[in-house]
Amino acid sequence: MKILGIETTCDETAAAVVALDEGERGHILSNEILSQIAEHAAYGGVVPEIAARAHVEVLDRLIARALERAGTGLSDLDGIAVAAGPGLIGGVLVGLVTAKTLALVARKPLLAVNHLEAHALTPRLTDGLAFPYLLLLASGGHTQLVAVKGVGDYVRLGTTIDDAIGEAFDKVAKLLGLAYPGGPEVERLAESGDPERFALPRPMLGRREADFSLSGLKTALRIEAERLAPLASRDVADLCAGFQAAVVDVVVDRVRVALRGFGSVAGHPTALVAAGGVAANGAIRRALAAQAGEVGLSFVAPPLPLCGDNGAMIAWAGLERLRLGLVDDLTAPARARWPFATAS
Repeated sequence: MKILGIETTCDETAAAVVALDEGERGHILSNEILSQIAEHAAYGGVVPEIAARAHVEVLDRLIARALERAGTGLSDLDGIAVAAGPGLIGGVLVGLVTAKTLALVARKPLLAVNHLEAHALTPRLTDGLAFPYLLLLASGGHTQLVAVKGVGDYVRLGTTIDDAIGEAFDKVAKLLGLAYPGGPEVERLAESGDPERFALPRPMLGRREADFSLSGLKTALRIEAERLAPLASRDVADLCAGFQAAVVDVVVDRVRVALRGFGSVAGHPTALVAAGGVAANGAIRRALAAQAGEVGLSFVAPPLPLCGDNGAMIAWAGLERLRLGLVDDLTAPARARWPFATAS
């Protein structure tokens, strides 16, 4: 079984081919990703109009390259998977219309994939992970703790009530005058900073619900930065280190709460999983690995190239859905918002 996956929900254009072998393990045959960072850097963030136009300009070539490098053609595929949301609606439409056209011409099943579900299922592609598992899904636009019980069966144990973790990293970077994209810059500078210099808050710490709140932490950092202005390079590094340490403490505490509530909705977890762009953060990965070890769980996170948006995760989610007969017709809509987990 081979699936083409197309991803255009934000500022990466991606296409990939994933296959399922006779042992029921997934294999990435190709995974082409073209980032738009250079196009958006001058604006300090993603500009939806620019993103959509960039997808239009390169998607056809990227799909052709993915098929060529996978050594396959459209006729050899078993389905066309595409991220139909959530995301920037212009970009989502580019990918969805392209996928519908290919599915119609090649007479292949269309699989309209929830981008968040694709992140949630990636550990099954990379590690063959069995259900159920606890997922920290953290990116620029989403922060959720989810019990992943099966394909299409997700229970949300916690979410953010304001900023997503990735969004908070990016806003802090912008406040400190760092280059775009901001999250990796904050992490890089935090390595040389003193995380204890500033007494930054740990919002929601100890709360019974597994929810997040990061706006207060972001505000506290802004107040410190304004007090010290103009900032020296040492100040910036220390602020980054303090902010990242606070986020790590909050994540560990919120995951601890989610683990306590996991059993009542899904039984015993097979693993603690991190996915999404923020899962590439080394400090968060190390802290979660240690936390998982303390409670006797394995920690699973995708390889760094699969933490961000990519076509392989879309193809794999499509493959998982196709195996269950969950296909879509050509009326499948593009969605700017698309919740994928129900509240516990």
